[in-house]
Amino acid sequence: MKVKNDSLIVIGENFNATRKIKATSPRVSREDGKWFVGYVGLDGSQNRLDVTATIPENPNEQKMFAIPHIAEACRQKNMNYITWVIRAQEAAGAHVIDLCVDELSVYPEERWEWMRWIVKIAQSITKSVVSIDSSESATIYAGLEAHDGSISRPAINSLNLEDGRQELVGMARDRNAYIFANASGNRGMPQNAQERVNNLEACMAMMDAGNIPAEDRFLDPLVFPIGAGPDFGNHYLDAVRIMRERYPNVHIFGGHSNVSFGLPQRKILNHAFVSLSILAGCDALMIDPIMNPVKPFNDFRFASASLTAKDEYSVKYLKYIRSQNKRVRKTRTWRGAEGEFPMFFESQ
Repeated sequence: MKVKNDSLIVIGENFNATRKIKATSPRVSREDGKWFVGYVGLDGSQNRLDVTATIPENPNEQKMFAIPHIAEACRQKNMNYITWVIRAQEAAGAHVIDLCVDELSVYPEERWEWMRWIVKIAQSITKSVVSIDSSESATIYAGLEAHDGSISRPAINSLNLEDGRQELVGMARDRNAYIFANASGNRGMPQNAQERVNNLEACMAMMDAGNIPAEDRFLDPLVFPIGAGPDFGNHYLDAVRIMRERYPNVHIFGGHSNVSFGLPQRKILNHAFVSLSILAGCDALMIDPIMNPVKPFNDFRFASASLTAKDEYSVKYLKYIRSQNKRVRKTRTWRGAEGEFPMFFESQ
């Protein structure tokens, strides 16, 4: 994947069938008994996704309902909405588009068909790397079968120690795929930093045996919500520090927005946690790049490396600043799900 000047690698998390929006969101409207999720199309026009079919009939349930807008757009095969979601992530700085369709069906064969379909659709929209993400290895295999390697390399999300996941190493090797590995154990989730490290080292051994290049490996120590456990943030950060010291050439990331789940003003917590993760050694992020714009994180990454002598004589910092100065800010903005942000284009 093309990433300039050692900038952070951004994995856009928004195309996941689990993604939901509150029925009370300003983006949600009602008209003539129907429910809609509003969005601004690529041409700047106001558009709406009809989500009436997902809404419960009981008014009391409607107040607390979370609308599965990605799943509904897929079921409708609404290309306008799907294209907007993917390209909005790219415009906000995502290098990888994560695709997960698990919640579209409880039947494996149907999930396989959904994954084949969305991989082909995504590759018709973007040339960015698409991450084939599923809790079931067979669904990942179906996505790899549909993937066109002449457009981009695929990514697999994700290897771990659970039974049946080890076969993903061979898939990655055979399909020239990047591979994500997370710290889940074969008996459940890790309880502390050391368990995270132990599980990821076991994954590293499997990737060593499979001859996966270090630069194609993405390690995820797993982020849990601090609302459920006050030490969960430290468990993740400590594991990142240890893995970065032991494996300087791999990529380390996490689902950083998970940390704030269930708490108010999530953007504030997400921003602080990403900054702490960069200091600990993350060079990749799995975030909503619209809610938490990428540029401030890259600014922080290069500035902090310079200030702590990791970037001696500020060589990388100066190169980064020069690259930023070559960019031209356009007057128009992109309106995403969380508001407006500027779009940038390389100067000609």
